[in-house]
Amino acid sequence: MTATVRRLDASGFARAAGDLAALLVDTVDGGASIGFLAPLDTAEALAWWRERAEGAAAGHLAVWAAYDGDRVVGTVGLAFPDKPNSRHRAEVVKLMVHREARGRGLGRTLLTTAERAARAAGVTLLHLDTETDSPAEHLYRTAGWTRAGVIPDYAADPAGVLRPTTLYYKHPAGG
Repeated sequence: MTATVRRLDASGFARAAGDLAALLVDTVDGGASIGFLAPLDTAEALAWWRERAEGAAAGHLAVWAAYDGDRVVGTVGLAFPDKPNSRHRAEVVKLMVHREARGRGLGRTLLTTAERAARAAGVTLLHLDTETDSPAEHLYRTAGWTRAGVIPDYAADPAGVLRPTTLYYKHPAGG
């Protein structure tokens, strides 16, 4: 599969909303701990994405979608803080790849897209969190991210079980 990655603007969010909601539901159904409990209702997922469109329009969030043809099969976001003392950093959020598209390097492509965009925006520090021992940890480690520590019982997985979360950081310019 060759995916095309595009940053979503307001109209892009509107066109992709249904696919983004389906991707979110698929990701939660697949067991990824990304802030939602299973089963996730499609209407709830759609409402969540529509709220993100507002943040993107305000410049607090940048979101990229990976398309296989016309269908969204992955996404990643950068959340920018609004405080003056933290404008040098951003958080990588909601890196998701549809279960049917996994294992083909799309997660790494999306992560690299976010890192390059952060660097272009003058961001000197990126951070993220992920469920400890999740498949995502392998991606972050092999992409040069540094493990900062683990917080026990940080978030519930989709089944509602409290799990630890690992914090990572990276300087996108390689410094």
